Amino acid sequence: MTTPLVVSEVFKSFTMHLRGGLKLPVVANVSFSVAGGQCVVLGGPSGIGKSSILKMLYGNYAVDCGQILVDHKGRIIDIASADPRSVLEVRRDTIGYVSQFLRTVPRVAAIDVVAEPLVARGTPTDAARAAAGDLLAMLNLPKELWQLPPATFSGGEQQRVNIARGFITDHRILLLDEPTASLDAVNRAVVVDLIRAKKKAGVALLGIFHDAEVREAVADDILDVSAFSPRKIAA
Repeated sequence: MTTPLVVSEVFKSFTMHLRGGLKLPVVANVSFSVAGGQCVVLGGPSGIGKSSILKMLYGNYAVDCGQILVDHKGRIIDIASADPRSVLEVRRDTIGYVSQFLRTVPRVAAIDVVAEPLVARGTPTDAARAAAGDLLAMLNLPKELWQLPPATFSGGEQQRVNIARGFITDHRILLLDEPTASLDAVNRAVVVDLIRAKKKAGVALLGIFHDAEVREAVADDILDVSAFSPRKIAA
């Protein structure tokens, strides 16, 4: 496998059980690949299926058919058909995900929320917390907040915790769903630098960026998701 991520002929629809089982098609025949060191941006209007594609790649959404092939420790795993245990293993070691919203266990300190992905992979707690502190400082989160639970933070502060948690590991693939949406200009620039560092390290990145300035700064290729519209393909 020459690239860490290959998506082939993926179809997705939602079944509306409260509407008599009506099937709502979302995307059809989604096919693309992302190479190491490349940032591919999903483009197209709101509601076209960009976030749904990221969620399928992360295993949050099932697919109707098709393949999502991931190079996981030298083995090819098809996320579309993998069992839940394999999906969790891939998430821990190979695919990272920065969503639009931070979801954490209540009362856990922000620094531990950020450090947790490293701890889960066997990094000693002190070293993981030190790495978390470095990222939080880089993202300009005041040190007096590090020991507080993120539920008490503003939206922008929560998103900085979310970004630090997503970028702390060395996952080969990183999915980014509007990571800069709640950030000011200073911290948007920090995220751009973090993305560039991941690209330099050979990480394959796939993201959604509605901020045109950020998109232009990081994108190596823009994939128009409108091309995967079921209506367009049917026509």
